[in-house]
Amino acid sequence: MKEQPNNPLHGIRLDKILNDLVDHFGWGTLGQIIKINCFRNNPTVNSSLKFLRKTDWARKKVEDLWIELKSNGDLKS
Repeated sequence: MKEQPNNPLHGIRLDKILNDLVDHFGWGTLGQIIKINCFRNNPTVNSSLKFLRKTDWARKKVEDLWIELKSNGDLKS
């Protein structure tokens, strides 16, 4: 793989991003920040990943939130 120094998501899997956000916020708060049903009604990592992989706008919101938290140093991992 080629290096992508300007891409903060390079080499980061969607399941890691989602798990980091759930660990940081919990499902309830994450569902308030990003208003999508898979975070609000009976949320699971698998169902959320399935939705995010099919829905570009929702995935972008999740990735953007993760990038923002990571750049602010708010995420542990």
